Amino acid sequence: MPSPNTMNRRRWFLLLVSFVLIVLSWWGIAAARNGLVVRSLERDGMPLLYIAPQEAQKAPAVLVAHGYAGSKQLMLGYAHVLAHSGYAVMLWDFGGHAANPAPLENGSLQRDLDSATAALLEQPEVDPARLALLGHSMGSGAVMTAGITNVNRFAATIAVSPTGANVTPAAPRNLQLQAGSGEGRFVENAQRMLRDAGGENGNFAQGRARSLQIIPNVEHITILFSNASHQAAKTWLNATFNLPNTGNYIDRRMIWYALHLGAWLLLLSAISPRLADRTVAARAKVRPLKSWGGLLLAPVAAIGVLTLASRAGNLENLGGLLVGGAVALWFLVAGIVWLALLGRLPRPTLRSTLLGVALFALLWVAFGAMAQVVWLQWWLIPARLKLWPILSLACFPWFLAAGLSQQDTRVGNRILWWLGQSVVLVGGFFLTVYLVPQLGFMFLLLPVFPVIIAILSLAAAQVNEAWSYGIGSALFFGWILAAGFPLAG
Repeated sequence: MPSPNTMNRRRWFLLLVSFVLIVLSWWGIAAARNGLVVRSLERDGMPLLYIAPQEAQKAPAVLVAHGYAGSKQLMLGYAHVLAHSGYAVMLWDFGGHAANPAPLENGSLQRDLDSATAALLEQPEVDPARLALLGHSMGSGAVMTAGITNVNRFAATIAVSPTGANVTPAAPRNLQLQAGSGEGRFVENAQRMLRDAGGENGNFAQGRARSLQIIPNVEHITILFSNASHQAAKTWLNATFNLPNTGNYIDRRMIWYALHLGAWLLLLSAISPRLADRTVAARAKVRPLKSWGGLLLAPVAAIGVLTLASRAGNLENLGGLLVGGAVALWFLVAGIVWLALLGRLPRPTLRSTLLGVALFALLWVAFGAMAQVVWLQWWLIPARLKLWPILSLACFPWFLAAGLSQQDTRVGNRILWWLGQSVVLVGGFFLTVYLVPQLGFMFLLLPVFPVIIAILSLAAAQVNEAWSYGIGSALFFGWILAAGFPLAG
């Protein structure tokens, strides 16, 4: 058994390594903006982000539109690649999304795009005669509609994971369609639209160029971080504006983000021995049959409640969030059932409560501080902040049950718990979407659950206290729901 001095040296070494990695990751994010102008703007109450090469003059410009439940940050990979290649780029948050408190309603997408276009044309680096459009999913429909309506204004349109629009062989000009190999429905959409647009064509001069790019090994979300997608968009725009394929920038900000997240979890592992409560007597363990039985049966109850509730009202707008409120209700029902099957609960202490709040603070910084400038609008506007306590309270029973089930277990069992929760959540939400189709957007979030549960499982292993884990995880997951889903009108 290692001596106390050896353990102390190990902890100090881990602390040093974690601090070095945190600083290094922030340096990597800052370096990605070298040579670029970055301006945060607002127009008609809509937040925008403008990125362009420093000292650019008469640069071709691109409007980049996010998808449903997305944000301007989620599209930054395209913006950085294009800006480093000489393009001026404007991003924004559609109504009801991210930092935009305005409602998402009929016609608002085109109004927001028009406002973003007006703001883009006011920037001194922009050539107003050379404009292009790029959009993902919901945003693809908006940019294609704009390219069709204003066929002479926009020289090219790139639709990533396209939804639909009335494309023709002549409009929009120079249309590139992209879809990930792992998002079958959108591949089918893209193939149909390519046929409607006249098929493959390389006539950029007349605006009739058409292409479909299948991006390998990605799905609806990961395509946004794919270098193959970024480079395909850049190559298409360069062909449109007859520009050389200069610039070798590859967007690696998500690697720095992962390093930042890992460094904070490493820091938690270094300080966790100091957080252990050595005065607590041996705790009674929850029987595995109750734990695993609860995990398997709880989703059945949640699916049943949501299916019945969908017949009584509109679940899609529940709790002020589109789809997000229904996700919280699912966790609430499943968590209560799981806790009931576990039986008697230990009482929380002031120490465990404070430790739970501290765990949330660490997770908030580890996951979100850099996400704000990399891929997610993490700062909550007032309309979202007021929903956070309610969403967290709804998620608390699930995470308390998970904490009780994992408490005092070994590494192998914790891995099994991560795998078990991931399978149950993915399977449970898949069945929910099948039975309640109006919540279909949940389907696109299924790949995210294993990642989030893995982060929380690592935290659980360090804290090893059910109430602390339940409080910290519920506050953290509730924040994710409040940040990620669109506001209901």
